Amino acid sequence: MKLRDIIVTTAILPALQTSKRDLAIGELIDSLIVGGVVDQDSRALLLKETIARERKGTTGFGHGVAVPHAKTALVKKPFAAIGLSSTGIDFNSLDRLPVNSIVFMLSPLSDPEAHLNAMETIFGALSQESFRRFLRQARNVDDVTTLLDETDAAPFRR
Repeated sequence: MKLRDIIVTTAILPALQTSKRDLAIGELIDSLIVGGVVDQDSRALLLKETIARERKGTTGFGHGVAVPHAKTALVKKPFAAIGLSSTGIDFNSLDRLPVNSIVFMLSPLSDPEAHLNAMETIFGALSQESFRRFLRQARNVDDVTTLLDETDAAPFRR
């Protein structure tokens, strides 16, 4: 699975408008709504489920990155949005540092293997210091898509 198979280009937000975790997740859900992944009617439910997931344990795994996610019957394959924050957002990360890069993912409830494959792809990229640095430095959608394309083309990618 490649990053570009998961990440919706119209759901790349190079400048999140908020510095609050729940509002940032809402912005990312809104971007997936605009991208046609889910309907506006599902916004409240997705936000509620994602926030409930965050309360069980942080998805801020450190190094300025968080991967909030929700499993839902509203999608048939994994979809993700990317949000970047120049000021940082408190995600209660494991390293206690603010998050600058958020990858929000929706996965099909009925396909746990697709969820795991998508998470493996996302975490594979985010575990690379150079990927995180270039993502943090991205200023527009083209910067992010170029990074995604280069990462997908790398020889170690599936």
